[in-house]
Amino acid sequence: MRIAVAMSGGVDSSVAAAVLKAQGHEVLGLTMKLWACSNGSAEARAREEELMAKTRGDVCCSPKDVLDAKDVAHALGMPHYVLEMAETFSHLVIDQFVDEYSRGRTPSPCVRCNERVKSKGLVQKARELGCAALATGHYARIEADAATGLKRLRMGLDPERDQSYFLFPISQEELCYLRFPVGELPKKEVRAIAADLGLIVADKPDSQEICFVKDNDHRRFLREKAPNVFVPGPILYEDGREIGRHDGLAGYTIGQRRGLKVAWTEALYVIRLDLERNVVILGPDASLWESALEAREMHWIAGAPPPDGTRAHAKIRYRGHSAPCSIHSKPGGSAEIIFDEKVRAVTPGQAVVLYDGDAVLGGGWIERALTPEASSRARG
Repeated sequence: MRIAVAMSGGVDSSVAAAVLKAQGHEVLGLTMKLWACSNGSAEARAREEELMAKTRGDVCCSPKDVLDAKDVAHALGMPHYVLEMAETFSHLVIDQFVDEYSRGRTPSPCVRCNERVKSKGLVQKARELGCAALATGHYARIEADAATGLKRLRMGLDPERDQSYFLFPISQEELCYLRFPVGELPKKEVRAIAADLGLIVADKPDSQEICFVKDNDHRRFLREKAPNVFVPGPILYEDGREIGRHDGLAGYTIGQRRGLKVAWTEALYVIRLDLERNVVILGPDASLWESALEAREMHWIAGAPPPDGTRAHAKIRYRGHSAPCSIHSKPGGSAEIIFDEKVRAVTPGQAVVLYDGDAVLGGGWIERALTPEASSRARG
């Protein structure tokens, strides 16, 4: 079988390619180039060299990653293609990142990239190259549901590396085409395979940060991209008292404690951002806990929402704990998620992903926290 592998230049996608090669498949590598392309001028080449010199080891899709992917493909004896996708990435991921922050929300660019760029753009390219499937280095699994004939998205077997949270927007059509060769493996074994094969990425650090914010300073990045979003305004205590000033809502997120520049008798956290009034609202930790949320743009792996009141576990951030809840779908593709016990720091703009055991039911984008009075399900 001819299979394309989305090679990010990291150890996981490299071993995914190696596993498929060992199984006897005809494998080729696809790597996305997501930064501005050189026009051949000395100035442009110098800029690319500067970027490569400054690349950190904890981001993906950097210039060095492209070179690492090329080296791994050569070592494995497989063709390798570099796809110019800077414009697509900028439009579908970076612009949305900036827009979300400008609206007082905290975006999840890695989920958007998987949804809009990797799973669609790379699938399309793989098909153009005559491949029967596209494989990635994600720690997740796909299996057929014997009862329905549909594909199910399941967590990776290594709970510390599971990446199913980032993949909830995948469609049934894409699940039929995708492969996750390392989803059954623990990370330690993945690195051991890479070392045994002598791959240069065997000890390469995992990517953790936003790839297009090279210095991990999103405020600086936003000031360069959209300085107009930084409009100064008041910082209020939750009872309405003004206790400080902020330099723009884009610099704050729900649950934030550091960098508030407010002296107080107890620890304060950002509990709400009021876009209409351009206000940051602070309060104690107790005010961060919520009993329900509303999510929009819900996507269901099975193609349709589950029955009203379906029991599940929800994750409201990638590294967060899952919380028991009930699901209540609403018209227009939204849903109310009611938690058995309150959860901390419900953050608009982040993804909420819903699980039945280790299977992903679906997910959506957090619109707002709901008080019992605001939730129609809690009232009913």
